[in-house]
Amino acid sequence: MGFFVGLLFGLVAGLAIVVLFVRSENSRSNLRTKLATTVAAFARMTVEDSRKILPAEFYPSWVVFSQRQKLTWLNQHLTKIWPYVDEAASDLIKASVEPVLEQYRPVILSSLKFSKFTLGTVAPQFTGVSILEDGADSVIMELEMQWDANSNIVLAIKTYLGVSLPVQVKDIGFTGVFRLIFKPLVNEFPCFGAVCYSLRKKKKLDFTLKVIGGDISTIPGLADAIESTIRDAIEDSIMWPVRKIIPILPGDYSDLELKPVGMLEVKLIQARDLTNKDIIGKSDPYAVLFVRPLPDRTKKSKIINNDLNPIWNEHYEFIIEDATTQHLVVRIYDDEGVQASEFIGCAQVLLSELEPGKVKDVWLNLVKDLEIQRDSKYRGQVHLELLYCPFGMENSFTNPFSSDFSMTSLERVLKNGANGTDDIENEKAVTHKKREIIIRGVLSVTVISAEDLPIVDLMGKADPYVVLTMKKSELKNKTRVVNDSLNPVWNQTFDFVVEDGLHDMLILEVWDHDTFGKVNYLVISYIDSVLFLN
Repeated sequence: MGFFVGLLFGLVAGLAIVVLFVRSENSRSNLRTKLATTVAAFARMTVEDSRKILPAEFYPSWVVFSQRQKLTWLNQHLTKIWPYVDEAASDLIKASVEPVLEQYRPVILSSLKFSKFTLGTVAPQFTGVSILEDGADSVIMELEMQWDANSNIVLAIKTYLGVSLPVQVKDIGFTGVFRLIFKPLVNEFPCFGAVCYSLRKKKKLDFTLKVIGGDISTIPGLADAIESTIRDAIEDSIMWPVRKIIPILPGDYSDLELKPVGMLEVKLIQARDLTNKDIIGKSDPYAVLFVRPLPDRTKKSKIINNDLNPIWNEHYEFIIEDATTQHLVVRIYDDEGVQASEFIGCAQVLLSELEPGKVKDVWLNLVKDLEIQRDSKYRGQVHLELLYCPFGMENSFTNPFSSDFSMTSLERVLKNGANGTDDIENEKAVTHKKREIIIRGVLSVTVISAEDLPIVDLMGKADPYVVLTMKKSELKNKTRVVNDSLNPVWNQTFDFVVEDGLHDMLILEVWDHDTFGKVNYLVISYIDSVLFLN
């Protein structure tokens, strides 16, 4: 009997083991099938699919998604035909660049021309190409290029003193992105009407200047003047949004030419916490602003002496040719008088981030370099108000930087009420209007003098000074101490950036300074900032 019971248990146990084994194998087979399906799905994934699954901030710094394709085949062919390109392009480039050099010729020179121009034997290398989407009637291609040239370029310069110097431009190193636009697309071979080319981005441009048989440093300022001329000529002749048009098929291609599309209004308000570049005293900061770094399109602010928190409150206008790619650059310098100014920091604002017709108020952190932002040092901030006004939209919104709108909000309310153009009929209505208005601006206060102050010192009169405080923003300034006087004269001016002029208050406090004792309080006065606006 025990034998049969054992046999039965053995059969049941064996059958259970077989069933479990089969189920395990089926489960493993299903897992392998799912894994293979997942691997196949990952193999079919594109870069865009990867970005949708995992945001960019979760990738390590060495992971880079690039849409540029390599152009080894193009570089090989370009190397073969480069001697012919050099011969054909040298005269063409020389003829097109010389007028631009003459336009930006330094005042110390009477003539600036090429005496020799060849591109050299080293062909540029194209490191990548990308195709940009821009509507259905054009194809935009961007080529990234690197060129360490051995060009033979000699400038024949003459000064007003009659001195002639042959200046060689050598050791040219260039890295940038060229843009080609094939537009419009047509149903006739080669399927596009014209080609536009431009230097979309200039990442690096280095070169050295050398006087053949002499030293260029013998004429002070000559090297800097020629280098500035060359860079300005490149910026004005080929740098985007400037573009050169080559017609392929007969037709009118005036719509491809460079045209202004809008105006950028900029109010440079102030900067704060600037890095001090002076050993004795504080920096004397000023700002340089530009969209295109050309001499006639660059704006420079006034110099604020001995101040790391300068207030400018200046307004500028810039012509915009391409709001999608251009940007405003602000560079802050420390003025050093007759010596070269010291660079403090820079910042930029992309025009594509601005909403047309709407003022954008921004504080920008200053950095050392806009291209390579590896420097984490805090250099201060700059405060701007920006308004982009596209041409053709002037009547669709009110420009707050215009002459009529530059009045304070309270002044406009009172003016409209006085002229009868508003429905303000009594003082109560005016008061209600005032409460709804926020006025921003700069309040300038000059502390001139005080008279008949009380005597607070046991031996002598008083050593008064004034503390000025904006109640709402808690901004403070202090005059110097006038020793032993009850009728002090200060004649000091202070500027306050007021964020809400109708609801803020200026507090003036006069104190007596004691070097070794307690500071004595003399008098206090409250001044409503509305009084300044009326």
